[in-house]
Amino acid sequence: MTDPHPAVRTGSQSAALDARYGRTGRSRKPLLLGIVGTLALVALVWLLWVAFISSNPPVASRLLGFKIASSTSATATIQVDRTKSVEAQCRLQAKAADFSIVGEITVTVPADSPRQQSIDATLTTQRAATAVVLVGCTTSDAQRPN
Repeated sequence: MTDPHPAVRTGSQSAALDARYGRTGRSRKPLLLGIVGTLALVALVWLLWVAFISSNPPVASRLLGFKIASSTSATATIQVDRTKSVEAQCRLQAKAADFSIVGEITVTVPADSPRQQSIDATLTTQRAATAVVLVGCTTSDAQRPN
């Protein structure tokens, strides 16, 4: 005599009853596929946003060259490219042989100046510099240097 109470059925009894009455177990495959599909769609939307929106900064810059003029000054030439006419601030640092910052300057590029231009900047240093580094340029809309 078997107990008809479902809490006491063993796995083999449950399988026999499922086979007898044609019941199938509830599959979690559609739920799993739905979750994976949703995560893939979210990842694709994020990737497209990063590729198209974040990859076009309003200002881009690069260091063309520098010259150590004396033990208290250095000059640098930077190229600034802006996608629209906005004011940009470009930060340059002079570094000593021990990589400490010995001079710093922020150059402002006016909004009414050409969108692509080369700018010369002179940095006053506390002691002899060995290199000039372009930290980057920012605008009021984009605070991260580019």
